[in-house]
Amino acid sequence: MRRLAVVALLLAAAAAGGVAPGQAASACRATPTDGFGPFGQGLPPLRSKTGTGHVLTGVVLSAVSCKPVPNALVQLWQSNARGVYVRGLSATVRTDSGGRFRYESPRPTSYEGLPPHIHVRVAAKGFETLLSRIVVPSGTRRTSVRLVLVPALV
Repeated sequence: MRRLAVVALLLAAAAAGGVAPGQAASACRATPTDGFGPFGQGLPPLRSKTGTGHVLTGVVLSAVSCKPVPNALVQLWQSNARGVYVRGLSATVRTDSGGRFRYESPRPTSYEGLPPHIHVRVAAKGFETLLSRIVVPSGTRRTSVRLVLVPALV
């Protein structure tokens, strides 16, 4: 039921803004929730680097307008080589005025049959919190993502 209300809100906003509903839905489709991640270990410290070997860049956008979301908190967790999530490999970065962020870390590793990945939680005023996972192809040194948030229903 809640998802239907969000879809209706997105379509109404697109129509009001002069954007064709199909265009808004395909251009800024909300990022799906993908797992809960290791977020019960407290908030990651505010920093943009936890090591070297991989650079993750991205942009946070609104699903309604496709506009950047400034000042969003992008919280990141990745495991060490043994598949253990440690605070030393966690970080929080804040998006700039263009909704962009950058995070540098060791290359994510695979464990327990899972592909290399980084867990992400994005929190921004006026939007639902996003919990997702960024899968990083093995050996990749750079990854770029687009995270699209759904507005919070009042």
